[in-house]
Amino acid sequence: MKRIIAVCGLICTECPAYLAYKNNDKNMRKKTAKEWSKMFNSEIKPESINCGGCISKSLVLFAHCKECEMRLCAISKKAKNCGKCTEYPCKKIVDFMVIVPSCKTVLEEERKKK
Repeated sequence: MKRIIAVCGLICTECPAYLAYKNNDKNMRKKTAKEWSKMFNSEIKPESINCGGCISKSLVLFAHCKECEMRLCAISKKAKNCGKCTEYPCKKIVDFMVIVPSCKTVLEEERKKK
């Protein structure tokens, strides 16, 4: 499977919502909904666990991904991801990298690519 990098540097192809969608896996949807509901202190239903990837043209996105500030910003700037943005690193992505440090490594790799 070709690796899909989200705008923020998360790896979509490793995300449970992406994997559940691609494999049409009802058990993974249930498990992920339960875990994410607890993790994010919010009720997330199994049928919400679907995503074709942050930069997907399928328009199948997890609810948060549809409203993600970084994703919307990259779209408006026509940047493939934050690492490719002329304003990288901005406050939004720096704040996010504090929470998810692995994204910095991914975005730095992306930034080096032509």
